[in-house]
Amino acid sequence: MRITLIGLGTDGYGLTKGAEQALKAAGKIIARTAKTRSYSALQGFEVQALDSLFESCRNFDTLNKKLAKAVTDAAKTSDVCYCVDGAVCEDEACRIISAKHKDCRVFEGSSKSAHAVTLAKLKSAQYTAISAYDVENLKSCAAAAVYDVDGYFIATKVKQVLSGLFGEETDCFFVRGDEVFKIKVYEIDRQAEYDYSCAVAVEESGFLKKERYDYADLEKIIKLLRAPGGCPWDRAQTNESIKSNMIEEAYELVDAIERGDDYDIEEETGDVLLQAAFHAVMKEEQGAFNGTDAITRLVKKLIFRHSHIFGKDKAKDDGEALGVWEKNKREEKSQKTYSDTLVAVPKNMPACMRAQKAGKRSAKCGMDFLSPLSASEKLGEEIAELIEACVSQDKAAIADEAGDVLFSAVNVCRLAGVDCEEALHGAVDKFINRFAAFERLAVADGEKLEEMDSSRRDYYWALAKNELKKH
Repeated sequence: MRITLIGLGTDGYGLTKGAEQALKAAGKIIARTAKTRSYSALQGFEVQALDSLFESCRNFDTLNKKLAKAVTDAAKTSDVCYCVDGAVCEDEACRIISAKHKDCRVFEGSSKSAHAVTLAKLKSAQYTAISAYDVENLKSCAAAAVYDVDGYFIATKVKQVLSGLFGEETDCFFVRGDEVFKIKVYEIDRQAEYDYSCAVAVEESGFLKKERYDYADLEKIIKLLRAPGGCPWDRAQTNESIKSNMIEEAYELVDAIERGDDYDIEEETGDVLLQAAFHAVMKEEQGAFNGTDAITRLVKKLIFRHSHIFGKDKAKDDGEALGVWEKNKREEKSQKTYSDTLVAVPKNMPACMRAQKAGKRSAKCGMDFLSPLSASEKLGEEIAELIEACVSQDKAAIADEAGDVLFSAVNVCRLAGVDCEEALHGAVDKFINRFAAFERLAVADGEKLEEMDSSRRDYYWALAKNELKKH
């Protein structure tokens, strides 16, 4: 038997002639609900309304599945017309029915989102229409019309999402029936009443007046700055000329993280994103790739490397998850040998960090010391060789042996579970703090640092060390 889906529109006057003929010929007419204005369009027809299902379902996902089942079950014995308020394309149960019955006829009605946009008189020619019950899937857009805002709790969810996309102080339009009210986004869940006809329409302000910006806006402003008549400095930059900025901004972000300063973390995160977007825009100008290409590649990489989440691999803990990640990374980068993984360690990494990463990768094949103690023995050997080189005053040998000492020290720390980069930073901070105390104590006693002998230096150094220990 055949199923016909009919959109009743929003005001009870939305039936087309085709829809009327289908209703007259139907063996059975079913309506989603009888509690809307549009239901009046069915006067004169014998209709079964499914309002009872609304009370028996705990969520809208279950409701829509039960609505669809009621219609498809009825269609087993007769031709059925299923009527919904608004438009067929905005009704989830209709989408479920259409997916299972490809031969469904559709007579569309005016949509709830179009009704809201018309009343709001939005300036934007394009808008995204979405049900309040799907609003968490709304992405950045120039304008949005959110329908089905039929209760306080769903209105709160709509407010939260629109605040994140457009800003809570942005003007929007709250629609109820044929009435429209201009309010702020933060007021969406502060209305006196809600019903099936409620909707919210909102659009972006002018670019310079927007309250919220996204990645597309970041790329837009970079392109504006690099366009003819833009900023001379921005226009002059190349990927090569600003490459060091990324390193500086990354260090500033890490510094903010270590200080636990959320305000600075927010700012420095933005600065890191600026550098990434700047490089992407310049590569787009060169015809190499654009920001969307880079993000697409990143997301696909995350899906591929997390095969224990999105694929067939298994991981019981973080260690096994890391193992899966590394296995997939080697496959992705066509690293067939352990040497390939070592060669791939970036040469411009901080030396200490690079040494630790190389040691970790070589350890994957068992090429490693048994323990921190055995690594310490090797460190002792390297120190002895460095002393010999210093005695011989051979500069080339000193540099070579000094490198071996540092690399061996990294191995000891790595095997002991210490992050070498952080440990060295901590040691430098400790030295600076101790030196400051040393100088302050010595100067307070009238000492001149450049004239002190070694015994006096040792004395004040010990005083500084003891003072800092107390704190």
